[in-house]
Amino acid sequence: MTKEIIKIEDLKREFTMGTEVVHALKGVSFSIKEGEFVTIMGSSGSGKSTMLNILGCLDQPTSGIYEIDGVKVKDLTKNELATIRNEKIGFIFQSYNLLARTSAIENVELPLLYNSKVSTEERRARALKALEMVGLGERLHHTPSQLSGGQQQRVAIARALVNNPVMILADEATGNLDTRTSYEIMTLFQELNRQGITITFVTHEPDIAMFSSRTVVLKDGAVIKDAKNNNIQSAAAELAKLPKENH
Repeated sequence: MTKEIIKIEDLKREFTMGTEVVHALKGVSFSIKEGEFVTIMGSSGSGKSTMLNILGCLDQPTSGIYEIDGVKVKDLTKNELATIRNEKIGFIFQSYNLLARTSAIENVELPLLYNSKVSTEERRARALKALEMVGLGERLHHTPSQLSGGQQQRVAIARALVNNPVMILADEATGNLDTRTSYEIMTLFQELNRQGITITFVTHEPDIAMFSSRTVVLKDGAVIKDAKNNNIQSAAAELAKLPKENH
């Protein structure tokens, strides 16, 4: 039995806008097992962003069940939610969200600063290991402005890994990158997934979904498709097919 990292049952989220009630999620159910690489797709207005915020414990559902790693999120306090965000989820955003004047290794150490159980030495060692995992062992002391977009996203991925989360949650993580760099980042995600890391990747780009093992499609607040990908493409192979860049 593979462990369920995410369990969602009849999840609803309603917002009141003036006199109107907007049903952003209308009874969504699915689960994500350990070691899966799932893309959640949907166009604007599909409920995808609302889903992302609930998965990331940034927002609470109106009704229904959301469990992450066996913890029911519904009755948690703000502090407990913050702890779950910090210890169980590794966030990766489209805009990297790195601190500008701070070196790569210090950016990666950030999530561990709030973890009193981790000593300074261990924090540095774990940040170094995470940067080596994403291929940036040589760039520890570079600030974001000294790194390309793809390298900045690698720093963000290292920062997401440093707490050994139960799941990586990526929001349009290749949205600001050109095709080549996107494929490089997807190659890295596939590599991390091969190492057993559970990844939930929220995107509207169909070509990104072909690299994942399963796709959940949202439309008008409901799941309209939840299918295993029987023909997972290798991002490394797609990268190799791109024309060589002339320098």
